[in-house]
Amino acid sequence: MNPETHAIQARPGWVLLGGCMLAFLASAVNADFMIRIGVSVSHLTGDLSRITMETVKAGGHWSAEAAVLCFSLIGFVGGAATSGFFIHHPTLELGRPYGRSVIAIGLLLILCHFLAESSPLATCFIAAWACGMQNALATRYHGVILRTTHITGLLTDLGQLLGMRLRGHPIELWKITTPLLLSIAFASGAATGAILNLKANVPVTLVCGSAYVIGGIVWSIVKRLLPKTKA
Repeated sequence: MNPETHAIQARPGWVLLGGCMLAFLASAVNADFMIRIGVSVSHLTGDLSRITMETVKAGGHWSAEAAVLCFSLIGFVGGAATSGFFIHHPTLELGRPYGRSVIAIGLLLILCHFLAESSPLATCFIAAWACGMQNALATRYHGVILRTTHITGLLTDLGQLLGMRLRGHPIELWKITTPLLLSIAFASGAATGAILNLKANVPVTLVCGSAYVIGGIVWSIVKRLLPKTKA
């Protein structure tokens, strides 16, 4: 087994703070893409339906919009596969290379900013890849499913856990507040992304990409400073 483990384990508060920051940034990026290109890159449920709809509307022919949506879907799956390859475990563990992964996500988004004008297709593909990477970084923490690029599952968990607690099941309060606050962070990110794009003309993807890079570097440094113990 791994001979070294971090003495300081992930706490619900740390997990929630990190998750909310990731959800906020992903939602801001997604809002920017929806405004500028009309494509969602952080969640693909609607996009999968739109692919078939656009194909039917085009009389069975492959439309340009369907192609963009399809590339976004493939990119998202590819990004999730990338996290699976490098993180190789769905449960949150501090020893895994989350910092480098977040830096990589930021660099992909920065690349999107510079490709946006010349190649919308490649831009959507790369941005969806980044979101897929983020969403698959850690999918479980103490029985709670973590999602930071869309809220359908979060709202489902929120309703289910709330109902179970009302029924009298011993559900810890933080397991309810986690999906609630992640959903609020996602909504706040979308509002911020829209305001920055429409009102301030700020390059949202570039700013968010830079925030990912900085956050990933900070976490990588902090993780190295954490005390370690022999397992």
